[in-house]
Amino acid sequence: MGNCWGAKISSESPSRSVYTSGANSKFTSRNANGLSGSSSRVSASSVPPTPRSEGEILQSSNVKSFTFNELRTATRNFRPDSVLGEGGFGSVFKGWIDEHTFAAAKPGTGIVIAVKKLNQEGFQGHREWLAEVNYLGQLSHPNLVKLIGYCLEDEQRLLVYEFMPRGSLENHLFRRGSHFQPLSWNLRMKVALGAAKGLAFLHSDKAKVIYRDFKASNVLLDSHYNAKLSDFGLAKDAQLVIRATSPRGSWERMDMLLQNTLQQVI
Repeated sequence: MGNCWGAKISSESPSRSVYTSGANSKFTSRNANGLSGSSSRVSASSVPPTPRSEGEILQSSNVKSFTFNELRTATRNFRPDSVLGEGGFGSVFKGWIDEHTFAAAKPGTGIVIAVKKLNQEGFQGHREWLAEVNYLGQLSHPNLVKLIGYCLEDEQRLLVYEFMPRGSLENHLFRRGSHFQPLSWNLRMKVALGAAKGLAFLHSDKAKVIYRDFKASNVLLDSHYNAKLSDFGLAKDAQLVIRATSPRGSWERMDMLLQNTLQQVI
């Protein structure tokens, strides 16, 4: 994350618009002129009145279960000047944790994180939050944003990600703020290749995930402009999708044309 660690967040800092979308919500930069991301596809009636149990979360050694107090400390009590983005899902805050213990750390020390806090009155529900935890918690790839952990405590739902200091590809393409400069041709090719590698991994026999939300606002960039896919709230298990759309037979032996067709239209 380089020189963004410990840097003071200002109105002109790219870090204020890092997470311009999440869990299929509309996040907007503090400097943006318009909204990015897409509107919710889950109605308010689908959001359960109280959180479901943690038993629905697939166990993984890759993610940590944080307490709400730990994340409150890491984000300095969710201070307004720590906000990276806001939207239908809620707000995303910048925080710091110890590199080894993942305990809350002082600003400028340890590693930088992005903490997404669910808006309890928003239109994004437990289902998409759970999909994000279960898919990113089980998958690991250089071109997927890393989910560090989550919090499910009382009515609080939060997600903890690695910090992506260059923001989203959309911000660079449409220059959401004066600090976002046009990408050179070489950088555009690098980002496109990285995003394609992430998508190819998801659609491979190893992951078997239909991403379903591939767009510029969901492609995040690290300090070296490495592209990583984010927002798995709409992702689906490929084999479940296949069973729901009538084709028969195992995924491994299915005709490649049929596999490709399903990946493109679903």
